[in-house]
Amino acid sequence: MPVNMDEIVAIDIHTHAEEPCDTCRDDGYNEFQAGMARYFKNPAGVEGMLPTIEQTAEYYRERKIAAVIFPVDAERETGFRRYHNEEVAQIAAANDDILIPFASIDPHKGKMGVREVRRLVRDFGIKGFKFHPTFQGFYPNDRMAYGMYEAIQDEGAIALFHTGQTGVGSGMRGGMGMRLKYSNPMYLDDVAVDFPDLKIIAAHPSFPWQEEALSVAMHKPNVYIDLSGWSPKYFPKILVQYANSMLRKKMLFGSDWPAITPDRWLSDFDKAEFKEDVKPLILKENARRLLEM
Repeated sequence: MPVNMDEIVAIDIHTHAEEPCDTCRDDGYNEFQAGMARYFKNPAGVEGMLPTIEQTAEYYRERKIAAVIFPVDAERETGFRRYHNEEVAQIAAANDDILIPFASIDPHKGKMGVREVRRLVRDFGIKGFKFHPTFQGFYPNDRMAYGMYEAIQDEGAIALFHTGQTGVGSGMRGGMGMRLKYSNPMYLDDVAVDFPDLKIIAAHPSFPWQEEALSVAMHKPNVYIDLSGWSPKYFPKILVQYANSMLRKKMLFGSDWPAITPDRWLSDFDKAEFKEDVKPLILKENARRLLEM
């Protein structure tokens, strides 16, 4: 049974399928996850950061929160095999009362990636695609990715981009080869101009480029911001200010599960200085409108 939007209390627009789909993990994967656990101060540690998709569904079902879930395809940069998009979609379909499937394709895959976008939307009900410029090693406005954006726009799906600093490789030697420069949200301005009908989400408070993200979302009607990856108690004052005013209909609740749990995020959100009439927009209504659900 598809998600009953009238019964759920919120939509988490940003959750990860982390457990590899293969029976064994690639060399370096545990070290990578250990670094993430340290970065996010996750009390569950490495193992607790790797719930299965089924476990994720159970967690969200208990809380009556719908969850957009996706893997990240960074095979080229990391050597870690990706979680198959089809598998994510199939498990999400078996839990479609609570899970909303997104996919991830490294844009370096070119025409094969474009073909996969169309197939995943048409045959597997994928609603959007996650890009992580730092993890995947590309500038969002690189025309190498434009064929994929065109396909996503044509199919009416959403493009969600990591922005700002990342926990990926944080504290590891050489940052695990990850370059922060790729995730400046200003590069999304070009994408929004060249694909004006593409629904774009800039994920996370975009440290150290918060004002750039707010500027792009203010100027381009097709750009939204999700608030995942940070506890709301650490949000910059200017982000809360814009969420309460000019961008009140463009801010989206996201946790960054399993790095940050909705329990922690929502508890801190309730204490933060968000207006009472804005909270329902952020928690559910803006995402519902964007997802057309």
